[in-house]
Amino acid sequence: MVKPLTQDEVDSKIDPSVNKQWDETTPLEEQFKDLYKIVDGLKGGLLTTVRPGVGPVSRAMAVAKRVGPDFLFLANHHAKKFEDLKNDKTCQITFQNSSTMDWVSITGEAVTTSNDDPRIKQVYSKGVNAWFGDLGDGVHTGMPEDPRMTLIEVKANYITYWKSTSSFPGFIKEVAQASMTGQVADTGVNRQLVDKDIQKARDSGL
Repeated sequence: MVKPLTQDEVDSKIDPSVNKQWDETTPLEEQFKDLYKIVDGLKGGLLTTVRPGVGPVSRAMAVAKRVGPDFLFLANHHAKKFEDLKNDKTCQITFQNSSTMDWVSITGEAVTTSNDDPRIKQVYSKGVNAWFGDLGDGVHTGMPEDPRMTLIEVKANYITYWKSTSSFPGFIKEVAQASMTGQVADTGVNRQLVDKDIQKARDSGL
């Protein structure tokens, strides 16, 4: 429901939208369950790396597997993102559901492995080869054994996400109401998970 902007929010220089939707009371286990429900419902997101002399560079990537709060991607070792990660392992994964407006932003460090990583065969799925091609030499086949096939593992250290608490029509209605009345839309919950929370999730198998 819409809520009024307060003088305290203005005086304290607080973003009223974030302030009204900020959630620190939901149990940690439930926060991770909600996070996983959002990202597992989407086939992929944007993987952002830092390119020297350019800055952040993003590209769409399909998630090969999620392991708790961490993510595995299959990628072509010849891609420029590997040059980016060689210089700076910092990266970001973003997801957004256009139907619910839920979004997730994950900051972490990327670990890249060689083609002999056994997890490549474990996460490989039919259709991946469509992005690699088959040279016909029996080596560059686009299959798990292809030397170009490499794994990127993103180890999260900070996560923030927003989860809708209303239907999409309800979201549109509330935003319109807030716009017309000068109030602030309150359509979901905004949460953050810091490094200690993420490590706890790994240790406990969340």
